[in-house]
Amino acid sequence: MSKGRLYIVSGPSGAGKDTVLSEVFQYCPEISFSISSVTRPMRPGEIQGEKYNFISKEKFEQMITLNQLLEHNVFVGNYYGTPKEPVEKCLNEGKDMIIEIDVNGAAQIKKNMPQAISIFIMPPSFSALRDRLTNRGTDSSDIIERRITVAYDEIARATEYDYIVVNDDLGSAVQDFVSIIKSERLKTSRCTDIISEILNK
Repeated sequence: MSKGRLYIVSGPSGAGKDTVLSEVFQYCPEISFSISSVTRPMRPGEIQGEKYNFISKEKFEQMITLNQLLEHNVFVGNYYGTPKEPVEKCLNEGKDMIIEIDVNGAAQIKKNMPQAISIFIMPPSFSALRDRLTNRGTDSSDIIERRITVAYDEIARATEYDYIVVNDDLGSAVQDFVSIIKSERLKTSRCTDIISEILNK
């Protein structure tokens, strides 16, 4: 049995990663989503185990010591990381998995798992990105400008990724993403079992 594929997904705040992935999972419900471990407090509307596992700082530092994380970072005094065991279990069972992560975490995973497929979700322009961040109505103008500055640095690193998906039109972006998944599944390295089965009949 072939191992599953790991898809690393990154993009700046406001690029629409969550929206694109929500639609992708409608087309590909068999793909698993990696749940990150974080030490920050749970926000209103968040559910334990849905996108994040909220754990103590002590538990997270123990996971670092025991090498139980594929990657980890510190942001505003809180730890964020990807537990190794669920990812390896999923891939060893021949199932595909998606990890949504920032560019620094993506680089860490790619270093340890070079076979992972990386996809960068790109906004069509900085003006569109600023409009999206403004229309969300969740951040002050200062924070929005800070996010734009961070986005510039992230987009500058998009060349580190295997694929670029521009989220201008949601439907097109989702189809592009699904096409990448289909293309990866049709690679010769994923079809050796089929070749052997036909030759041995």
